[in-house]
Amino acid sequence: MSRNDKRFLANIIEIVIGAVLLVLGIIGIIDEFWTGMGTALIVVGMLMFIRQIRYRTNEDFKEEMDIREKDERNRYIAMKAWSWAGYLFVMLAAVGTILMKILGQETIMMVLSGSVCVILVFYWVSYMILQKKY
Repeated sequence: MSRNDKRFLANIIEIVIGAVLLVLGIIGIIDEFWTGMGTALIVVGMLMFIRQIRYRTNEDFKEEMDIREKDERNRYIAMKAWSWAGYLFVMLAAVGTILMKILGQETIMMVLSGSVCVILVFYWVSYMILQKKY
């Protein structure tokens, strides 16, 4: 099974799971959180499904996507975007931690500070692994 076939199948499974969650929510077995999650899965699954069909039927689109996926410059930009997102998340969560402490929102403060700690542990472990690998 090719990578594109796996993506196609994953999109179908995503739509089916979304439909099941939506139906279960409508008949009252699960709460509205899961109904919303099901709707989101259906929408995302359909968009990705349409994209896969376009990839299979439009040669220009297929070539453009293949270049995007394999281009070194694009990979570099994607990695840079992830690093910026990580830095921004840590900084905003750290500032949010301080603000929530000042405002007396202990639960939110703990979630924000915990997420900063988790991200920093992930970074440290990743750094150690990559340092040995390279």
